[in-house]
Amino acid sequence: MWGDVMGRSAIRSAQALLVLALVAVVIWALTRVPVVVTPVLLALILASAISPLVHWLTGHRWPRAAAVLTSFVAILAVFGGVITGIVLLVRSQSSDLAAQADVGIDRLHGFIVQGPYPITDAQINSIRDSIQRFILSATFGNEALTGLRVAAEIAVGAVLMAVILFFFLKDGEKIRNFLIGFLPDAQRTKAHVAVDHGAVVLGGYVRGTALVALTDALIIGLALTIMRVPLALPLAVFVFIGGFIPIMGATAAGTLAVVVALIFNGPVPALVVLIVLVAANQLEHHVLQPLLMGKVLRIHGLVILLALAAGTTLAGLVGALLAVPLTAVGWTIIKIWTGREAPDTSSPDAPAASTAQE
Repeated sequence: MWGDVMGRSAIRSAQALLVLALVAVVIWALTRVPVVVTPVLLALILASAISPLVHWLTGHRWPRAAAVLTSFVAILAVFGGVITGIVLLVRSQSSDLAAQADVGIDRLHGFIVQGPYPITDAQINSIRDSIQRFILSATFGNEALTGLRVAAEIAVGAVLMAVILFFFLKDGEKIRNFLIGFLPDAQRTKAHVAVDHGAVVLGGYVRGTALVALTDALIIGLALTIMRVPLALPLAVFVFIGGFIPIMGATAAGTLAVVVALIFNGPVPALVVLIVLVAANQLEHHVLQPLLMGKVLRIHGLVILLALAAGTTLAGLVGALLAVPLTAVGWTIIKIWTGREAPDTSSPDAPAASTAQE
């Protein structure tokens, strides 16, 4: 009875359900240990983006250990320098910002009360009382403890990611060969090609996204500086970080810049910053994205949106950050594995493919 059309369909459906169940169990298990999984994925992404630098240095007769150490120290210095600079800048302007904030809040209060859609003082006081009750409630205390736990996990994850990144850069090829060694002999060559091409796509995606985010940050940061908005540099850095979350990241970060401009400088500068933000988004979507990542990110916009939704649901902000690059790499590996696409050896990134995981 299993030989007819319905029987074969039932067998295929059962196989598909078993595969989906296995995938669901694996995803569930991975989401239970985010302190381990997230640093590994972030280190893998950074290693794919940095490895061309390691390859370039070794190609210029640098010792392998020196090339890896130089690249590793350089990326840590960049991150550490940016964070340190922002902290020092905010601390140096804290007193002036506090005084300007009082004036800005009063200006914002007048705009809200006397604007086209006025809100009464009674409504504002009701909202403020609700916030105060929430802060004094046990729920806020529990949320604060949760926030402290998350902060501790982020600190541990950052240290773990740095360690994993160093070993990926140093021993990436050995790790890759060890994992591929578990496959049957007939599948190892195809696995090497798929992994190499996936690493090229991942590195190209990260570098392209970084260039797009840097362009957005420079445009909005320049506008904030011209309009004399406080904390222009930290806000530009925030826009740069938000640029790594497709579709909504840079927009959300830019919205914060508009709010800061509204509070500290008034509605006209905020409107100018908003116009610049919209123009930067249009430039990103219609020029920069197709130009810098058109050959790398060959997936439809709807797929990107669904990947973002799934990643955000499974892992929050980290999931939104990792969803698109992992989807692009996964789709590339599937196409290579099924023979639908052969790797492009003429690509500028192709020489780095063999070392993308080193």
